[in-house]
Amino acid sequence: MRILGPDELIFGVDNLEASAAFLRDYGLDESEPGRFLALDGTGISIKEKDDPSLPPPLPTATMLRQTIWGVEDQEALSEIEAELSKDREVTRHEDGSISCKDDSNFEIAFRVTKRKVLNLPPELINSPGAEPGRAANVIGANEDAEAKPRTMSHIVFFTPDMEKMSKFYVERLGFVVTDRFTNTGPFLRPQSNDDHHVLFMIQTPDYMQGLEHVAFHMQGPTELMLAGSRMVKKGYESFWGPGRHKFGSNWFWYFNSPLGTHVEYDADMDKHDGEWIARETPMSKEASQMFLFENVEKWAPGGPPPGKK
Repeated sequence: MRILGPDELIFGVDNLEASAAFLRDYGLDESEPGRFLALDGTGISIKEKDDPSLPPPLPTATMLRQTIWGVEDQEALSEIEAELSKDREVTRHEDGSISCKDDSNFEIAFRVTKRKVLNLPPELINSPGAEPGRAANVIGANEDAEAKPRTMSHIVFFTPDMEKMSKFYVERLGFVVTDRFTNTGPFLRPQSNDDHHVLFMIQTPDYMQGLEHVAFHMQGPTELMLAGSRMVKKGYESFWGPGRHKFGSNWFWYFNSPLGTHVEYDADMDKHDGEWIARETPMSKEASQMFLFENVEKWAPGGPPPGKK
């Protein structure tokens, strides 16, 4: 199944104005009212929770209404439709997309991707013993630099039956397990995406079912730190990070949001192919991150901020 990754998430929110403000401040561009996009065209759409055009909600507090997966072409879309139609109702829409429910009752859809191919510079670093990444007189620390999410990276679901849900994505949609936290969930990538993961799932009680977080790739760690620092200055609450994960190696910084989910910046994720052998380890704070920082008020050697020694 030639799936590229999540193209768009649809939310029914409690506070449309606050949700829109958060997504703008996070760095997504509002292409039309209620639709917020990364540089490649992947993104998030929000509507009032009682909007009749939305798919039905789960019987939990989650505001996520639908996950739209992008596929390579019409042939791939038809292949998915034929496979899923074997045991469930699949609806074809006027725009050519198809929709149904997965085996855990999440609303999902598939469409020929709207992702644009990006040709952007990487983060440039100077490393001793290697050719300089930046030319002479090109500075690396620019506090006024733009920091824009480039593409949707991955999504994480809370699910009451992790085994059932992962089996659906692996056996029916061809996702590949890259790594696994024992008794917690697998890291999955679709066959047409070499990122370490675009999907992760966590075993939870029924009442918690929903979206745990959504992440977008940034240029690199410097841009992640810059964007996250700006969010803190704007008054948004940091949930976890900044830090660096072990599985996937990606840098991370998560924020609480009015969308009822965490929204993450990530950067520098591992790439994998068919030669990779999946690892497995029990979930723990040590397994979850290589290191974790804390964002604090700026200070200089003249003295730390109040409460810091």
